[in-house]
Amino acid sequence: MKMVLVALLRAAWVAATLPILIASMPFSRLNSFHRALLGFAKRGKIMQSSSNKFTVPQRFFLHFYVVAVVWTTLLVLATWLYAYVMTPVVSEPLLFSTIASHLTGGSHIFSFHKSRSTPVEYRIRVWQSVFLLLLMEVQVLRRLYETIYVFNYSPSARMHIFGYLTGLFFYTAAPLSLCCIFAPEVFNFAANLVAEFIVKGKGHMPDIEFDWWGCVNPLLKLGWCQWIGAAIFIWGWIHQFRCHAILGSLREQSEQIDEYVIPCGDWFEIVSSPHYLAEIVIYAGLVVASGGADLTIWLLFGFVVANLVFAAAETHRWYRRKFDNYPSNRLAIIPFVY
Repeated sequence: MKMVLVALLRAAWVAATLPILIASMPFSRLNSFHRALLGFAKRGKIMQSSSNKFTVPQRFFLHFYVVAVVWTTLLVLATWLYAYVMTPVVSEPLLFSTIASHLTGGSHIFSFHKSRSTPVEYRIRVWQSVFLLLLMEVQVLRRLYETIYVFNYSPSARMHIFGYLTGLFFYTAAPLSLCCIFAPEVFNFAANLVAEFIVKGKGHMPDIEFDWWGCVNPLLKLGWCQWIGAAIFIWGWIHQFRCHAILGSLREQSEQIDEYVIPCGDWFEIVSSPHYLAEIVIYAGLVVASGGADLTIWLLFGFVVANLVFAAAETHRWYRRKFDNYPSNRLAIIPFVY
């Protein structure tokens, strides 16, 4: 089951990335394919207001982050509980044997002996997944906040239904990719716990008193890769928040709801889509925090880079067509490169 899930996620990321890479190749024979894919990716200001066929309002971005917050929160809680009960790194939880014995009648799947014999490397990797999911939770919570309180989408702003479905896929598959190696075990653990609760009821469940320090301490003992990755993540996170605040303030400053002005400040001084650049930095931080050994997370990162570079190039072209006085020193997304 584990290998099937991992294979499906990797295949999905490859299938999502390849069309973008093909469309980005500088061959004239691919121009029609490039235009077709660009039509699916367009949204907001770079989409013609008359192109409303197969589109949805851009404010539906809210759906992405509601799904992301709910799904990521479930994964965080389930994986964290699994890590605490089944793969303790520092010390075994005092009530572990009580919890485990109530799961499926003392099944060997959740036996105390298995936890004690679990390799240390496996335990650490489970806690690394918890760490990655916590970072993802911080990201999607902020994006949900920004969608509600920072951005003021124009009523005429639209996005293609294909882009909408791609967003829903991304925010379902991305958090899962951060813990896919352990997801089947986590799902089985959670399902057995829920089944035990349903069958026996709350009154017959063991009294569980968590050692909260035991829940946090293993995260603090993770390696330097995790903390360097977290620092890179936070760096991108802060700059994306600043750039989104700048974009949100432009709508408040404009006299007409469909009027656009040149954004300035923070990373806008060097690239046209600094919020996309910050997103790449954020996911690069996740790659580093994962230790760089998981191909699934690398493929997720590859999709993020390909998708955002493709979108940023069109945004840059739009800015240069729209404004005669657009700063000539700004590139599309990668400083001093592209």
